Amino acid sequence: MAENKAAIINLLLAVKRESGKSYCEIAKDTGLTNVYVAQLLRRQAQLKPETASKLRASLPGLSVELLNEMMKPPMRSYDPSLIQEPSVYRLNEAVMHFGESIKEIINEEFGDGIMSAIDFYCSVDKVKGVDGKDRVVVTFDGKYLPHTEQVSCHYTEIGAHGFKASGKSVSSIIPNLCDKDLYATFTALIL
Repeated sequence: MAENKAAIINLLLAVKRESGKSYCEIAKDTGLTNVYVAQLLRRQAQLKPETASKLRASLPGLSVELLNEMMKPPMRSYDPSLIQEPSVYRLNEAVMHFGESIKEIINEEFGDGIMSAIDFYCSVDKVKGVDGKDRVVVTFDGKYLPHTEQVSCHYTEIGAHGFKASGKSVSSIIPNLCDKDLYATFTALIL
């Protein structure tokens, strides 16, 4: 499978090279972020049907077979040796160095939770600094996801271990798992 993914990525990147377009140009053509375009061509994201025609217009060398492959859910993964690449290492170092402070600010501004990497936008931009030198701006724009308190009455039946009795679901035997007396009795019966 890894060999197949690598072969497809090589074909996709060859189409990009032949087009002469940058990720930013393809992003402008498709309405996607530049990083998402790169993720698509590296099979780290799934091409949505409504975007396929825009991508094909931007990269006419994309075959129908490659577009169909890109619309399949990808095997999102990375080579562990990728960390040795200097740009990737520095990004990782920056997140690790600033991570604790970023986490505290997220908690202070939003509460106890995290930034999603699923409902997430990422882009890389080039700007001029106050000194006139080129600067890299990496934007992580993720939905805030609060941690939830895990209370047992959230569930209508106990399914984690597949407990069933007389062919009935747990919820049909114990109507309210928040009733501590009934729950304790049922738990004792199982043990």
